[in-house]
Amino acid sequence: MPRPALTTTLLSLALLTACSANGTAEPAAQSTAADTAAVAQDAGAQQARETREIGPFSVETVASFDEPWALSFLPDGRLLVSEKPGTLQLVDVATGRAGEVTGVPDVVYGGQGGFGDVVPHPQFADNGMVYLSYAEAGDGDTAGAAVARARLVADDAGGGALEDLEVIWRQVPKVSGRGHYAHRIVFHEGMLWIGSGDRQKFDPAQDMASNMGKVLRLNDDGSVPADNPFADQGEVAAQVWSLGHRNPLGVAFDGNGQLWDIEMGPKGGDELNKVERGANYGYPIVSNGDHYDGRPIPDHDTRPEFNAPAITWTPVISPSSLVFYSGDLFPDWKGDAFAGGLSSQALVRIEFDGDRAWEAERFEMGARIRGVRQGPDGALWVIEDGKDGRLLKLTPKG
Repeated sequence: MPRPALTTTLLSLALLTACSANGTAEPAAQSTAADTAAVAQDAGAQQARETREIGPFSVETVASFDEPWALSFLPDGRLLVSEKPGTLQLVDVATGRAGEVTGVPDVVYGGQGGFGDVVPHPQFADNGMVYLSYAEAGDGDTAGAAVARARLVADDAGGGALEDLEVIWRQVPKVSGRGHYAHRIVFHEGMLWIGSGDRQKFDPAQDMASNMGKVLRLNDDGSVPADNPFADQGEVAAQVWSLGHRNPLGVAFDGNGQLWDIEMGPKGGDELNKVERGANYGYPIVSNGDHYDGRPIPDHDTRPEFNAPAITWTPVISPSSLVFYSGDLFPDWKGDAFAGGLSSQALVRIEFDGDRAWEAERFEMGARIRGVRQGPDGALWVIEDGKDGRLLKLTPKG
């Protein structure tokens, strides 16, 4: 459940209305739930939200959520936030108030599985379509990532419903285990791109009979573009744009239309890759990290036939997300990328010069960072990982 960043006054109001532990307001004798919601909305709109300073940022706490995983802005400025246990919230960022969006698919929750990414269709203003990724149950104890699309219909209470939900893509095959779904999604020039993790099974990243451990390119209905690099192979191989990936948790296009992915390495060796058509990035044959049991993996420079990363991190940052900045609030950072860091508890700024990239700055956030987006006004918006993960708005300090 989302929780606005409330003042003491609003907390008192919540106590007076005897909110239950699950967040459902139970009206007092002289009040209705509708009255309470109206008072809360007014108070939320007027509250002075908690603000602190971190490095160059003024950091405003907007709301908190139950294991938030992804955030994405709609054209009207409202924000969609997915919660890993299987809920979708529609947020009024001016007040921090959120309403649940019903009709989401069932998810397999546990480990790294659950509700994943959420993005609007590029023509959302006309078609109202949103795209969702999540962990889907298979036979027995198997599971795999899936992507569905549906029409978002908002309601008067601040939430809404998904209608006409259709699954348009699935990982093949479904396997046991609860790790490395990845399932980050992004649109570019009308095409849907998916970062598909290797599900901790290693070999699928090099196996063209599987779409795991790959970056995929699809039409917006899930069909395969005829000009994909492996289209002539048919089956799931036709979906593949690049292969040899491990756990690509961030996929984003720069201002020149170039795709980059950021992914978790094994023990060491997190990677930022310039993703090129038909390229093989080598995992699990090569990596700049090693297996968790200590067995070495040959580095990229031992096998030049594989594309090497633009950056590797050892010790790791545990990247969770990636966005390129194009706003005006931080003009010196236009064209830079920002990556969320989980174990590093940081927001990492990355600079570029052609094919070269490097970590320029690391901002210690004091919490695991699950997602980062640029807002319509050029602010950076961040969600923290875990229960009570906060939604933060980052603007220039001073």
